[in-house]
Amino acid sequence: MKAIFRIGISMAVINKIKNKVMKATKNLIVTIALLLTCVAMQAQFGARLGRAIENAAERAVVRQAERRTEDAVNQAIDDAIDNNNQGNQGNQGNQNSSPTSSTPPASPTQQGANAAEMTYAKSDFVAGDVIFFDDDLVNEKLGEFPSQWDLSGGNAEVASINGVKCISLIGYASIIPLMKEKNFLPDVFTIEFDVFGNASNESSVECEIGFNAAADSRVFIGRTHIGKDKISVFAEWKRPDNEYGRQNDEIKINDNEWHHVSVSFNQRAMKYYIDGVRYVNIPNMKAPANFWLWAREGKAYFKNIRIAKGAVPLYDRMMSDGKFITYGITFDVGKSTIKPESMGEINRIATLMKENPDLKFSVEGHTDSTGGAAANQTLSEARSQAVVDKLVENGITADRLKAAGKGQTSPIADNGSDEGKAKNRRVEFVKI
Repeated sequence: MKAIFRIGISMAVINKIKNKVMKATKNLIVTIALLLTCVAMQAQFGARLGRAIENAAERAVVRQAERRTEDAVNQAIDDAIDNNNQGNQGNQGNQNSSPTSSTPPASPTQQGANAAEMTYAKSDFVAGDVIFFDDDLVNEKLGEFPSQWDLSGGNAEVASINGVKCISLIGYASIIPLMKEKNFLPDVFTIEFDVFGNASNESSVECEIGFNAAADSRVFIGRTHIGKDKISVFAEWKRPDNEYGRQNDEIKINDNEWHHVSVSFNQRAMKYYIDGVRYVNIPNMKAPANFWLWAREGKAYFKNIRIAKGAVPLYDRMMSDGKFITYGITFDVGKSTIKPESMGEINRIATLMKENPDLKFSVEGHTDSTGGAAANQTLSEARSQAVVDKLVENGITADRLKAAGKGQTSPIADNGSDEGKAKNRRVEFVKI
């Protein structure tokens, strides 16, 4: 009985152990399967990770190589530029200076001034001899309507840009010179003014000078769109047969600069200039009798508006009077600095003297009565000398010229009016 009991217990225990072993075996098999799965997944992940690392490394190597190549190229370019500059400097030194001396490079401002002078020296514009309208705005008050003008649309006021007085046209504005007669332009005349366009990056500033005939019909429009780096010019004129001619052009400019506009008319031919360069040359159009200035959106500004008539040849004037007066040589306000637009006139005088080698002149500067007499005397002497120096630069020997400042002592017109003052601000070439 005991033996049977022991055997029964043993079988029960064995069965229990067997069940546990089988269960454990199942668990082990599952665990092994999971482990194998994990290993496989890890192997795949490791392979992908390895490939990713490999690719990243390759990309890093490529980027590094590219950077090194780019650096090498840039360095090569820099070296080439440096060598070229050194070569140019060496050549310039051989041609223009001794090895122990050097001339400092011109500043961008000076380079710009020289370029402007060269442009105006080649210009064929000749200012009229008799000024009958001149507005430098010196006596005008800021914020007021300019006293020498009338309004035909919009609004206008005296403004200031960098301390320089000018006329601001607000909205769609148009102004005309305030004259006693409606039709005031002669058969031969010139008009000059400076314009500034405060253009944004997105848009240009639109302004124009326009002319009417005596019958109020429009005979010419010179419209400019002033952008950040260019001026677009559009001209339209009316021919004697009542048909219209048109022309478009484009001018590269520097931003935030004043630009000088000149117009000349001789009985039937009109020329239109910007910064000394002729952009419109009309051989035959209807004669204008008056003109207007127009702009819109309050971003165009005008200054130094001058109207003159006639353009008698220099030699003819000199032979009849023993001298000639020029208003084509102008200066910065209160200074002896010659404006670039004067170079056309200076070049014309230099040509006259070269064609007539026996001519000698006393170059006499005159001022109006604005300011003190002593200061005006000093200023006129400096301006006379500046003109002499400029003519010498243009090939005239110094012994043929003499500078003589006259100050405000010899007016030829009433200093009580703007037109009179404009006539008194002059340079005379007196034959000696």
